Amino acid sequence: MIKFGTGGWRAIIGDEFTKANVQLLALALATKMKNEGLAGQDFVIGYDRRFLSREAAHWAGEVFAAAGIRALVIDRESPTPLIMYTAAHRGLPYGMAVTASHNPAIYNGVKVFMEGGRDANEALTASFEEYLETLEGSFIPTIPFDEACAMGRILLIDPMNEYIDNILAAVDTDAIRACGLKVALDPMYGVSKTALQTILLTTRCEVDVIHERHDTLFGGRLPAPNVKTLASLVNFVEENGCDIGIATDGDADRLGVIDDKAEFLHPNKILVLLYYYLIKYKGWHGAAVRNIATTHLLDAIAESFGETCYEVPVGFKYVSSRMLETGAIIGGESSGGLTVRGHIQGKDGIYAAALLVEMIAKTGKPLSALWQEIVDTYGSFEMTEDDFRFSEAKKAEIYATLMEKKLLPAFPCEISRVSYLDGCKVYFKNGGWVIARFSGTEPLLRIFCEMDSVAHARQVADLFINFLEL
Repeated sequence: MIKFGTGGWRAIIGDEFTKANVQLLALALATKMKNEGLAGQDFVIGYDRRFLSREAAHWAGEVFAAAGIRALVIDRESPTPLIMYTAAHRGLPYGMAVTASHNPAIYNGVKVFMEGGRDANEALTASFEEYLETLEGSFIPTIPFDEACAMGRILLIDPMNEYIDNILAAVDTDAIRACGLKVALDPMYGVSKTALQTILLTTRCEVDVIHERHDTLFGGRLPAPNVKTLASLVNFVEENGCDIGIATDGDADRLGVIDDKAEFLHPNKILVLLYYYLIKYKGWHGAAVRNIATTHLLDAIAESFGETCYEVPVGFKYVSSRMLETGAIIGGESSGGLTVRGHIQGKDGIYAAALLVEMIAKTGKPLSALWQEIVDTYGSFEMTEDDFRFSEAKKAEIYATLMEKKLLPAFPCEISRVSYLDGCKVYFKNGGWVIARFSGTEPLLRIFCEMDSVAHARQVADLFINFLEL
């Protein structure tokens, strides 16, 4: 049975990610559309560079064609935010991207989008799963891809230029042109190169690109921009004196950044820098939204400007929904995904990168100086992150300890409150916190802790880890 996690459906290729399951998912979506009276609307399908992504997009299109719903298939490898943009700006009720985002190369999957190009929310994915259960084992009508194209039931489109122009219109291109910034780009063998390089060259940046070839194994690395996977980008920035190094994950909805001192900027810092820039330097007004495992420095900045920071469960669908409800100007997660009001209602590493470049140009300050400005004003917020794999028996044991018995170790800080909104999060009266939660995209238990120093965060996290016998 296909199950949706925090980032859509992801499965191992050849195990659960199969032609039969992709077409079953397409049938469920097409059936839902017809039952909702939306058969006259188009459905957009895009795909990334993973093994079988293009083929899977075509398999899905064949099902929609047979169901009498025209499929708009993006005729190129596409960033997920481009697909979301297309769904939003064409006013489509639904869309999908064939991608497993930042998962290992043996995975592929599908992200489903709803009206406005947003990530499908919990109610929608639950509805999809009901359709899947009902339709499992059914005959799936299809029309061969080339035949469906000839019939006009599949339309090949390329909205890349429209998407790029939309981002260029949203940033101060004149300010960037005046600076002559030197940028290193690492697409991590993914799909961001065309869009991001075009944006940077249009704004007269000097751009060097590494890891740009098509490689379904992602160079043997995890296609997630973190301190371990971006060593080559760090070296390139340092050796070439770049102003910034930019990396995007496999489908370009997440961002990784190397600053002017060739230091990795944690995604928390990227989110904080952009919120601070939008409020202080651009004069925007509005709240911030973060997930439950993201830095509380956002809260401190919001409060200092008379704004609010809202906390939601992990999963960008919760971030975008709360942004829509509150009119927040930025929302993001500690995993590297963020979005800004006025753009698409989902993660976009390409737009975020363009905004960071604008920030350097408009403030006239390097990233390291801007970050120091924030630390000098708000103090230190330091985080540790740990991931643990487990057996099913161990998972059940951890769940029972935390979520049913609600047991906790003897922490060295006074507890303010405990939340079970998404995992177990302990808030301390000194402003720090620690959380243990099961990943919604991989078989992992994740423990995050934020305190006023790395040593203090490490101490508290280790207490939790030892308590759970990990």
